[in-house]
Order: sequence, then C-alpha cells, then structure tokens
Amino acid sequence: MNHKYDLIVVGGGVLGTFHAYHAAKKGLSVAILEKDNKPQGATVRNFGQVVPSGMNQKWQNYGRESLAIYKEIQEQFDVSIRQNGTVYIASNEEEVQLIEELHQINKNNSYTSQLLTKEQCLDKYAGLRSDYCKAGLFFPEEVTVEPRVMILRLHEFMKKELNVTIHYNTYVIATNNVNGGVSVLTSNSEELLASKVIVCNGSDFKTLYPSIYNESDLIVSKLQMMQTKPQKNYQLDGSILTGLTIRRYEAFEECASWNTIKAKEDPNSFEKKYGVHILFKQATDGSVILGDSHEYATAKNIDDLGFDLNEDIDNFMIQEAKKIIDLPTYEIQHRWAGFYSQCKTKDLFEHSVGENIYIVTGIGGKGMTGSAGFSKESINKLF
Repeated sequence: MNHKYDLIVVGGGVLGTFHAYHAAKKGLSVAILEKDNKPQGATVRNFGQVVPSGMNQKWQNYGRESLAIYKEIQEQFDVSIRQNGTVYIASNEEEVQLIEELHQINKNNSYTSQLLTKEQCLDKYAGLRSDYCKAGLFFPEEVTVEPRVMILRLHEFMKKELNVTIHYNTYVIATNNVNGGVSVLTSNSEELLASKVIVCNGSDFKTLYPSIYNESDLIVSKLQMMQTKPQKNYQLDGSILTGLTIRRYEAFEECASWNTIKAKEDPNSFEKKYGVHILFKQATDGSVILGDSHEYATAKNIDDLGFDLNEDIDNFMIQEAKKIIDLPTYEIQHRWAGFYSQCKTKDLFEHSVGENIYIVTGIGGKGMTGSAGFSKESINKLF
C-alpha cells in the first residue's frame, strides 16, 4: 500500500467522498481511506433529503450545484436519486406569510418554487390533515436519496468509472508532512504517500489532531430519528417539511417577517429545548422516516451527549407527527441517533496543517445537500 497518490482523503462519508470525486474528475490519482467497513456516521444516519431550499443564499448555491451533480451521476449509475421534490407545509398564518416571502426570494434567485393552496396540498399528499395544513411551498427540482445505499453505490461508481481506490477498515492514526508530500500511517502499520491529504473526519475528534479540534468552535449535534414499519398501500412523495421546520431552517431567516414571528415563540417550549422539528420522508421499502431533534456538546465534550435515546423526545415527535399526517401505521421498527459536527461562528471548519494537509469538517446538517457542490469549489482551490 505504499503507492503514492495525488490525493488521499481520510473519511469515506459524503463530504470526503465528493472531495475525492471532484479530484478524480480532474484526472488526479485518488484514494479514500475509511476507518469502518462502510461509512457509519452522519452520511448514513439522516433522512436523505437534498434541500437547497432550506439554506441561506451561499449554501443554496452549493446545494443547487449538488443537485446537478447528483442528477448527472444518476444518469450514468443508479445511486438511488429520486427527483420527487420538497414541500414546506404551513400550519398557521405566520408560517403562510413566511413561505410566501420565501417564494418571492427564490423567484428573485431564479430557483423554481410553487405556492400550493390547502386543497392542492391535501390532494397531493395522502393523509395530510386538513386541520393542520393551511398552504404549502413546493420545490420540484429537489431530490431524495437512500443514504445507506447511496454512499456505497457512489463508491462503486467512482471505483469503476474514475479509478478511485477505496480502502475500508483502514484507520488512519497519523498524517505527516514529509519531503514536499504527506505520509499517512494506518493502525495496521502501513504507510501511504500522497501529494496532498484532506481529512474529512465527521465528528471523530480523538484520533487525528485532537488539540486542534478541542481549541476550535466545533460543536456536535445529536439527532434522534425513527423509521416506521412499511406503510401498506400508501405513497408519500418527496420530502415533507412542516411548520416547525419553517420556523427553524436558515433560509427563512432572510424573510422580512422572520424576526417578528420568532420573537413571539415560547423560549421554554419542549421543541425549543430539544431543537425538534418534524420531517417525513418515505423510503423505497414503503417505511417512513420521521424526526428529528438536536442536542449539543462541544467537540471536547462529545461524550456528554451519551449513546442512549431520550424516549420523551421520540414520544413528542410521534405525537406531533400524528397531528400532521395520518399514516396507516405509526408502529416504529427502528430508532437511532445521528451525530454531526458544525461550527458556532463559521459555515464549516477548514484548517491547514503545514503545507499539504487540510482538515475539512463541521459541515453540520448541510452534508447531504451541500457537500457535492462545496467540494467542487474546495478541490478547485487546492488543485
């Protein structure tokens, strides 16, 4: 394994993988080193919703670039992309006002969205409750993916079509600048050489450069999600985002009435305490993924988040979900927590270690949507 590459990417999640993808597209020799037998972090523990509509203008642009990249790959190789759109369902007049304002913002940005009446929403989304829905805002260009499937298929595509080398079960314990390049040492005492290394380590802050992370403004978010049993004879298209999402996503912060509406909210509510908003997405097996919540700790104190699930959060999310959509069953077959890192003061964490080692992490909840577009720009800067 002492072959020298133009680029080694440490971490096979979506952010690392798309850095490798864009480097390989430039004709560079690329290897991905993934510590587990397949990616296990936030890349596979999410809804699989690609929603540029929920992001501020800068990241919406990255997300729109990501949509184009996903669709281009899907035309060549099935990585589970489905263009079935995203809808925001408003539950009261304040949320209607916000989606109307966001619609106008996106009109000015030439990003297609459609305001839906209550009747159109009820007609389009089976089981949507009439007493909840007031109106909707639909983004037809947006896609869903099956996260536990997509990343492995993307790896397969990159190995086959772009000659990317991928080493699973390869735990990197050290990266060192040497002789104008980088030496990468693994826990198996193997050494690889590269001109440059990019470390996309998700929320693993204990192995490589822990002091850098401990002194940073990186924080980790713990999210709880659930998956129902398959819904019989029921179809729910696309990503369904609801009133609490409208009140949470950063895209709506650009709306004129945002500050006034947010000032009226109860700061001591359960949903505020645990950062709950309600999302729905039907998987290809007919089950529905729903959630989620947010609890936070600094990078240094990540263990404080624990590994257990808070049953009160799950019960609250199910209770709220039932007010929104009447599913055939709310019987849950899987519950899990996802962990992602983000920065308090920046979009994401970028740090150079010497000349040729670059840390890129802390993309937060923007990973599935923003990584493909952001990584293209990132690689163009490095090469």
